[in-house]
Amino acid sequence: MGRLKTNSGPAEDLLIELNRDAGVPLHRQIEVSIRAGIRAGRLRAGASLPPTRTLAAGLGVSRGVVVEAYQQLVAEGYLASRSGGYTQVAASMPPATAGAGSAAPTASTARPAARSTHSSAGFGVDFGYGRTDVSQFPRAAWLRSVRTVLTTTPNDRFAYLDGRGVPELHGALCDYLNRVRGTAAVPGNVVICNGYGQGISLLIQVLVRHGARRIALEDPSSDDDARVLARAAGLDVVGIPVGPDGVQVDALHRADADAVVLTPSHQWPTGAVLSAAARAEVIRWAKHRGAIVVEDDYDAEYRYDRSPVGAMQGLAPDHVVYCGTASKTLAPGLRLGWLVVPPRLVADVAAAKILADRGSPVIDQLTFADFLARGEFDRHLRRMRPVYRRRRDALLDALRTHLPDLEPAGVAAGQHVVAWLPPGLDEAAVVTAAARHGLGIHGIGPYRIAGTGPGGLIFGYAILGETAIAEGVALLARAIREVRGS
Repeated sequence: MGRLKTNSGPAEDLLIELNRDAGVPLHRQIEVSIRAGIRAGRLRAGASLPPTRTLAAGLGVSRGVVVEAYQQLVAEGYLASRSGGYTQVAASMPPATAGAGSAAPTASTARPAARSTHSSAGFGVDFGYGRTDVSQFPRAAWLRSVRTVLTTTPNDRFAYLDGRGVPELHGALCDYLNRVRGTAAVPGNVVICNGYGQGISLLIQVLVRHGARRIALEDPSSDDDARVLARAAGLDVVGIPVGPDGVQVDALHRADADAVVLTPSHQWPTGAVLSAAARAEVIRWAKHRGAIVVEDDYDAEYRYDRSPVGAMQGLAPDHVVYCGTASKTLAPGLRLGWLVVPPRLVADVAAAKILADRGSPVIDQLTFADFLARGEFDRHLRRMRPVYRRRRDALLDALRTHLPDLEPAGVAAGQHVVAWLPPGLDEAAVVTAAARHGLGIHGIGPYRIAGTGPGGLIFGYAILGETAIAEGVALLARAIREVRGS
């Protein structure tokens, strides 16, 4: 065993013990020790950790082992990398899925909200989804935009504005969305909101005021946001089955719905892309019924093996509300989202935004507008696509090696992969067995509205290193062998 005590700033004693006979990778043991120290309060916010070379020498391991541990904890939000090459305990600790020292999480405690960030503190490896690698946030470029805003913006721009947000961001977003996503956005129809969650809340309020009674959602789909908010507003919720080509439009025709929420470019969670024929049929349905299509452009920016798929809003701007967010591309903590709204609904959505919070923060909006105009957003996406692609490839390689009878789907884009289980393999039993092995994984079953369908697992890979991904799939293979009794 190796044990290190250090006087590196406030972090006097990391109390890391390595057991080389435990069968647990050394970098994982380092992660567990540091994470436990942070959660117990022994390593305080702002405490400096030893340089990777110093810690590696003290523990008798290679520097790469310590680097991988630090990178994982930065991705989870426990540590923060600072300019000058040093690492600190983050100012705020991520919420726990299980407390330090608790028993292995069960299937119920392992289930996060689909769009929220959450900790993997209770698991050795957690394939949680809905997360992005915030350690890659472009701090220097963002800071340049902040400085530009604070030094050039007239004082009157910091006063109260109308509920739609600042004109600079409206224009910058329209330029970007029309160029990259194929929308037909105009600045006068853009409303800035605090992420997708608030955006869908505003839309549901307005739809109810306009007489909507029933809303259709993809089945399966996220069980938070639209589903919860619609039911709370008194709307009937009906599920529309999703197939390999996206939502089944014939079922939508039978649903008697006043609106439908779709993720057409990368369906959550299956990854299906709504076909061109189905898109055209959905638009015909909306025009015939006078209905609204809410287009959640989920994960559209991260694509690896396919050509871009344009947004539906560009096909029918009078019937489609386009919803976008910086949560998966930059960081969810920015709370930046946007709606491109049909002209007849703009005033009502803006009024709902005013009632909600008087408008989103002006400095953040102006900063993002400058960030877009400088081309920094495009550069960040170009830099991150190969990062996520390598992690996706590591996952697919591990599945082929350890679990060849699972059927991956939705692999061409996004930050997660679905793997369908072979017939006879119980999804809930696999999730529970995986938790006993220290692996966080989530099944599709809880996200079905009708409650029936083939079993499948959701692998979020955005914040995991390639080694951790391979280890996680190996753990899953052990859990599945246990379920099968072999």
